[in-house]
Amino acid sequence: MDKKIPLHELHVKLGGKIVPFGGFLMPVRYSSDIEEHMAVRNSVGVFDVSHMGEFKVEGPQALDLIQRITSNDASKLADGQAQYTCLPNEQGGIVDDLIVYKIKDNDYFIVVNASNIEKDFNWFKKFNSNGAVLKNISDNMCLFAVQGPKATGVLQKLTKTDLSVIKYYHFAIGEFAGVPDVIMSNTGYTGAGGFEIYVDNASAEKVWNAIFEAGQTENIKPIGLGARDTLRLEKGFCLYGNDIDDTTSPLEAGLGWITKFTKDFTNSSNLKRQKEAGVAKKLVGFKMIDKGIPRHDYLLKDVTGTTIGKVTSGTISPLLGIGIGLGYVTSEHAATDTEIFVDVRGKGLKAVVSKLPFV
Repeated sequence: MDKKIPLHELHVKLGGKIVPFGGFLMPVRYSSDIEEHMAVRNSVGVFDVSHMGEFKVEGPQALDLIQRITSNDASKLADGQAQYTCLPNEQGGIVDDLIVYKIKDNDYFIVVNASNIEKDFNWFKKFNSNGAVLKNISDNMCLFAVQGPKATGVLQKLTKTDLSVIKYYHFAIGEFAGVPDVIMSNTGYTGAGGFEIYVDNASAEKVWNAIFEAGQTENIKPIGLGARDTLRLEKGFCLYGNDIDDTTSPLEAGLGWITKFTKDFTNSSNLKRQKEAGVAKKLVGFKMIDKGIPRHDYLLKDVTGTTIGKVTSGTISPLLGIGIGLGYVTSEHAATDTEIFVDVRGKGLKAVVSKLPFV
């Protein structure tokens, strides 16, 4: 049974088309994907992503636990700083990708993907041998991603906290729209700038309405999962379950930058060996030369018709007007400008490996 997010009825009233996603009923679009995509790229839009999971990790053993199970080095975090990282599994794949927020020493806030909340919380518990205090607060939190070049200006009307000084992947906790203790985080999944606002369920509707009132002059719009997908793909951001999963190594996925061998973590010795030996396949971005839309699981081939990999995510880029995608290919076909072919119903459509981000 799919769960409803706290503001479910509000999204139905706004005309949101509701679909199941990651175990939740979520608005996929309110108007059109292209219109919503362009609203975020050019002005400001709001995603209700309250399906995401939130954990608290507290106490003197909090950092030790985070260090042992995540690939990035959380010891480098200052108070008020966030870090993108992943949970490697014991087989060389990824349990989930996540963000670690350091509130202060012994006090961390973790954000995980909706479909993995239970799996991830069990993973934290499994390795919690030294007694860190773990709390799954996912059911009590709402999350609004306010994204676009005009997002910060809109949000600034609602808080005395100076948002302009909060750097990328940093956050502040303060009063927002009259609600105390709101996390205002300079993060997001669109590459368009803006903040993510974490608020308790009881205050969620008040905060949502305040954001829309503040953004009226900028023609602020609610944005669904459809545009979220095209926005993140234009930036080459991975989606768990598509581009990374339990079978893909962070090194294959181009996540070497969050895989720090300055410490020991789950499966780090095997991943280190993989780094030294070199990976056999790599996640690449590609642009279509021929007309066509690459779709998840379409085969990728070389010029001779030999299969070299498959598409993990694909769409038509609203900004570029062409098909773009992510996919794994054999390492010898991973160099920028390599010609590859997408098998669309038996026909090889020409594409070219492209640097990320696309836009």
